[in-house]
Amino acid sequence: MPTATYAVIAIYLAFIVFELALTRFFAKAEQTGHDAVVEIVSTVVLLGLTQPAILIVTDLGMAHFFPELRGALANLNVLAALLLFLVLDDMTQYWWHRASHSFAWLYNLHRAHHDARYMSVRLVYRNNLFYYAMMPGIWFSGVLIYLGLGWVYAGYLVVKMAVIIGAHSDVAWDRALYRIRMLSPVMWLVERTISTPATHHAHHGRHATDPAVNYKGNFGNLLFFWDVLFGTAKITRSYPQSYGVENLPKSGFGQQLLWPIVPENKVMDGEAVKS
Repeated sequence: MPTATYAVIAIYLAFIVFELALTRFFAKAEQTGHDAVVEIVSTVVLLGLTQPAILIVTDLGMAHFFPELRGALANLNVLAALLLFLVLDDMTQYWWHRASHSFAWLYNLHRAHHDARYMSVRLVYRNNLFYYAMMPGIWFSGVLIYLGLGWVYAGYLVVKMAVIIGAHSDVAWDRALYRIRMLSPVMWLVERTISTPATHHAHHGRHATDPAVNYKGNFGNLLFFWDVLFGTAKITRSYPQSYGVENLPKSGFGQQLLWPIVPENKVMDGEAVKS
């Protein structure tokens, strides 16, 4: 197992410990009987099957069609390499995520992530099993790794997952920092650069009437800068009163994990996509 994988696992476990100590990790507010099933299955399938399979298929495909390009970028400047991952992985994930809230069929692949009525690191990998398989950024990352940038990807992935895990946790690390007046200029920069609990929780808020909620924005994963750049940012330094989706019928774990194999309960309309 790569060192980067151990690092991500350590970060994930650290936030689990924080949630165990400071919140109810196993008994989140309004959780249902199938929430844990969706979270366990989607996490295991992504990490154990989907992501490794994409990297293997990408490597084999590139080796077949472009054997001369293996390792072609191995000596690329590290900053240039990071920029490639930020654009081809993180920015494309922003647009994939944004599209998931714009098209009904794609929202059905993402809806499981928002069906939970709580925030937690438990949600980090919670999605339909086909959602990540279709995510362009993972495929692009596989190409960049084939081109010789695996050494950069390892460090990039650790930082990205640390930000994403922290942004989903209901132990909001930014809350205390907002209270320190002398840090306000620093936090102004931080919250416009990376995803924080306040900005990402806003995306998971349940009610559009809640001032802290931004259903149709705050899509960034590692960089919140994409929201700032593309006009979908909302920064309030506050947190939603409740989480989940409104105006949608309940869905079972089969629909959440395996749509369209398991069809939705009701055809979604335009308003449903917005949530």
